[in-house]
Amino acid sequence: MAHLSQRRRENVTGDLYVDRSCIDCDTCRWMAPEVFHSAGDQSAVYHQPENEVERLRSLQALLSCPTGSIGTMENPKDIKAAQHSFPIAIAENVYHCGYHSEKSYGAASYLIVRPEGNVLVDSPRFTPPLVKRLEEMGPIRYMYLTHRDDVADHQKYKEHFGCDRILHVDEVSAGTRDVEIQISGLEPFELEPDLLIIPVPGHTKGHTVLLYRHKFLFSGDHLAWSNELQQLIAFRRACWYSWSELIKSMHQLANYSFEWVLPGHGVRYHADKETMKRQMQKCLAWMEAS
Repeated sequence: MAHLSQRRRENVTGDLYVDRSCIDCDTCRWMAPEVFHSAGDQSAVYHQPENEVERLRSLQALLSCPTGSIGTMENPKDIKAAQHSFPIAIAENVYHCGYHSEKSYGAASYLIVRPEGNVLVDSPRFTPPLVKRLEEMGPIRYMYLTHRDDVADHQKYKEHFGCDRILHVDEVSAGTRDVEIQISGLEPFELEPDLLIIPVPGHTKGHTVLLYRHKFLFSGDHLAWSNELQQLIAFRRACWYSWSELIKSMHQLANYSFEWVLPGHGVRYHADKETMKRQMQKCLAWMEAS
């Protein structure tokens, strides 16, 4: 919960503010870029919301902040509407769960709504408003975990929804040793005809990505869009296993077709498949020159 006494001086005057507990995870800046920006090594409000769209996005960012570092001067009467807006529709039957967890440094989690059973991609914070909304959207069949960093409240979701969790064996630790489906090796794993898990070692040894309908790529910490560079990137400064292996697995991933990159950290990206292929080649050229 944000505290007015810790309000950052970098915030503009007005109702909404960021306090000094911010961990610079970037969540608010990509969820509501018209309101939040980077100021030093933390976020701040540079523009107070001026319409209903900006107001809703700012409150969605407030609720998603993993450290509760965003606050308002007065109790927001429209907070219930913001709570009910989650999960946020991205495209077709794919949603952003919001409610990021500090345990995963603010990583995004997603929901795929399917007749055969929904899929939760990585773990959001286990909080009653979100859990209620997820219940309303149908049973969760799988909880797919990209890698060890973004598992957050996986156990609570397992106990509540009875879903099978999926994680590569090289990512299993004491807290995930009871995961129901543990994949291994470097070969792609077809979970369902429309769900393909692709091992992409690099960020961590057993990192995987999920390709849904050859259209949506849930990329974890493997691939994201950079607003600064205006291209797809990998995280050179947050590569915990092997940069050379990451380049190799990125080459393999470039052989697949998709239209969406939905990362755990970083900005999502959407383009037609030909543009995406060019962006992947641009990313690889940048990686090999880094």
